[in-house]
Amino acid sequence: MISDNMKCGMQQAPARSLLNALGFTAEEVKKPMVGIVSSYNEIVPGHMNLDKIVEAVKLGVAEAGGVPVVFPAIAVCDGIAMGHIGMKYSLVTRDLIADSTECMAIAHQFDALVMVPNCDKNVPGLLMAAARVNIPTVFVSGGPMLAGHVGGKKRSLSSMFEAVGSHAAGTMSDEEVLEFEEKVCPTCGSCSGMYTANSMNCLTEALGMGLRGNGTIPAVYSERLKLAKHAGMAVMELVKKNIRPRDIMTRDAILNALTVDMALGCSTNSMLHLPAIAHEIGFDFDISFANPISEKTPNLCHLAPAGPTYMEDLNEAGGVYAVMNELAEAGLLNLDCMTVTGKTIGENIKGAVNRDPEVIRPLDNPYSKTGGLAVLKGNLAPDGSVVKRSAVVPEMMVHEGPARVFDCEEDAIAAIKGGKIVAGDVVVIRYEGPKGGPGMREMLNPTSAIAGMGLGSTVALITDGRFSGASRGASIGHVSPEAAVGGPIAFVEEGDIISVNIPELKLELKVSDEELAARKAKWQPREPRVTTGYLARYASMVTSGNRGAILENR
Repeated sequence: MISDNMKCGMQQAPARSLLNALGFTAEEVKKPMVGIVSSYNEIVPGHMNLDKIVEAVKLGVAEAGGVPVVFPAIAVCDGIAMGHIGMKYSLVTRDLIADSTECMAIAHQFDALVMVPNCDKNVPGLLMAAARVNIPTVFVSGGPMLAGHVGGKKRSLSSMFEAVGSHAAGTMSDEEVLEFEEKVCPTCGSCSGMYTANSMNCLTEALGMGLRGNGTIPAVYSERLKLAKHAGMAVMELVKKNIRPRDIMTRDAILNALTVDMALGCSTNSMLHLPAIAHEIGFDFDISFANPISEKTPNLCHLAPAGPTYMEDLNEAGGVYAVMNELAEAGLLNLDCMTVTGKTIGENIKGAVNRDPEVIRPLDNPYSKTGGLAVLKGNLAPDGSVVKRSAVVPEMMVHEGPARVFDCEEDAIAAIKGGKIVAGDVVVIRYEGPKGGPGMREMLNPTSAIAGMGLGSTVALITDGRFSGASRGASIGHVSPEAAVGGPIAFVEEGDIISVNIPELKLELKVSDEELAARKAKWQPREPRVTTGYLARYASMVTSGNRGAILENR
């Protein structure tokens, strides 16, 4: 056992004395030590129930012959951090989570880990840590929130943000906004649409790192506690068989996850997190991989914000395994990839049934023949940009209009809510990338304001920042290179014509090469917005969005 390094032999008598101080019995010292990484806190709705999940995991580990030992991971609620300086601290926690978990796991020589995340950055951060530490690991999340109900319709957090935009447009009263406020988030759990948290929890199943139902069983269902117990038992089987994360998270597994991403219509943030996870296993993931996979992968699900269904509906319809079984029938998955069950993907999904062909469309009746995401390139984004095309209305798949240029999110929101953005415009928000922000803030407020103002079918938004999974519409993010490093988005001027062509995967600035070169020659880098603390260190090391905003030593 790995833990023997810190607890066996005379040399380690001091360590054993400290285990004694913790109340470890002599019998426990002889057993495998399983670290349980708890993302529990009392500020994130998706994490408020994780203490219950952790206790269930502990029971499963102990029942299977291990010694469970809990240690923490931080978590930020993107919805609470949205629209102010706090959002600069969201994406950056992914690396803090990975680094701190690596430190704890190796410092204490755990034999295995059970990761208990739920929300946006915890899942990828802990997947990155799992790949680095490479000891037997199972993931079990806290589960999604149930949908709210307003006016006889299911609603979610994206409805709340759009209600604020409708209020600004004068189409919703204070009382109506208050009703949304009180009803759209009715339970604990990750927000109920196919937003980033649920996207990544579903993709954990596709990667083979979580048990069936990890992405979809609602947080308030007792079935979630049973899943957690089984996760604790499963990690002990992985210890016995010596199956490790890098045996599971292979290049083929990551491409499987990207394929499932396309079918589910996941958040654009998955195109930050999958490259970062791939980087940890030595796989140089180019976001352009998305396009050939998207071309052959039909979009089978339209969960909120793209459509009227929610995570609870996907769970009832058969969950991620039912989606994967549809894809397997078309030969779109590598079925030989190993998983935390000790079986292959093919063995796991065999017999999975699609119980609702409207929630999970069959292959012969997809929402679209192409996948949920697309990578657009052109002279405005030479290294790529990302759009959730499954959430774009048909009339905005091709759009051309004048640029309305803003150097920060706040200025753009003020213009949108002030009625200064009109049909046909292309809103450009720059200097919000990983380095320029710093921290690559999500742009749910401006996208929701556009939708709430009734401009969702006539206005595009382009940024070197990123979008919440709750964003919808012609929202094109991750524009790379970002403005802060002299990417072409820095040279856009008010009134320039921008052309968006999603079917042809193009994002073009209608300015001559000569004019662009002249603008570039005059451009000067901006002074950093933050010069102290973690954000300054992060900005000095982070890459552009096309590489997953990974950190590199310079």
